[in-house]
Amino acid sequence: MSNIPISGVARTAFFAWSPTMIIAVVILAGWFVVALTAPFIAPYDPDAIDIANMLTGPSAAHWFGTDQVGRDIFSRVLYAAQVDLLLCVLGVLPPLIIGTFVGLLSGYFGGIIDSIFMRIYDLTVAFPFFVLVLAIVGVIGPGLVNFIIALTVVGWVSYARLVRAEVLTVRESEYIRAAECLGYPKRAILLRHVLPNAIGPVIAYAVSDAVLVMLAGASFGYLGMGAQPPTAEWGVIIADGQAFIQQAWWICFFPGLAAISLGLGFAFLGDGLGHLQRREVTV
Repeated sequence: MSNIPISGVARTAFFAWSPTMIIAVVILAGWFVVALTAPFIAPYDPDAIDIANMLTGPSAAHWFGTDQVGRDIFSRVLYAAQVDLLLCVLGVLPPLIIGTFVGLLSGYFGGIIDSIFMRIYDLTVAFPFFVLVLAIVGVIGPGLVNFIIALTVVGWVSYARLVRAEVLTVRESEYIRAAECLGYPKRAILLRHVLPNAIGPVIAYAVSDAVLVMLAGASFGYLGMGAQPPTAEWGVIIADGQAFIQQAWWICFFPGLAAISLGLGFAFLGDGLGHLQRREVTV
């Protein structure tokens, strides 16, 4: 038996049931179940208007009350989970894929590829993230699809920088040098040796980034730049209830609570994975 530091991917795969990870899994699994079963467990159509029950408080008939046109808030919160979870996935996955590809090439080959990427990175970080996303959405128009496009255009740079930093370290490893001396193709070295040992911290970062994406989606929905009414999305529901906050607090409270709980789930998962990256296990 000897103490050997295991690579980033191996440490990520080593699942430790810490309290943080347990809480994260329970929260996220619960919301995924809610999103999948929303059509079956929601008591009402989320878009059904009921003029006779406008601004009704929480009750046995409407657990979370109703909004200004009589729509059931509980049903809308359940259906909104589908939109917000999908937004978290689509807001993270494309930037992750593009950034990983660019970071691999930039970090491993260097040269002109690395120089071009670094100039793009310098240009991107010169502006606040939300300002750039807001500017792009303002140009191409509001909507979920355009919001995801804007996130991808801006977000891949951070992933590429993180992958590049990991690759710069990994490529100096002895096993990479040995693979190069043995004449392995560059593609095989990148995909079989460099990427698996560089991707661990990127996965942890992507999970944490899902929190930012979810909050950004709710914020842009609130501003009318993301999901458009009558789509059931937490930010949209909160925006609809803003004018009635004093007389119908439940319209904003329950979707806000849902957004916070999902954000905490991703935050706890990202924190747990981050701790795993720093562990050294005995083999």
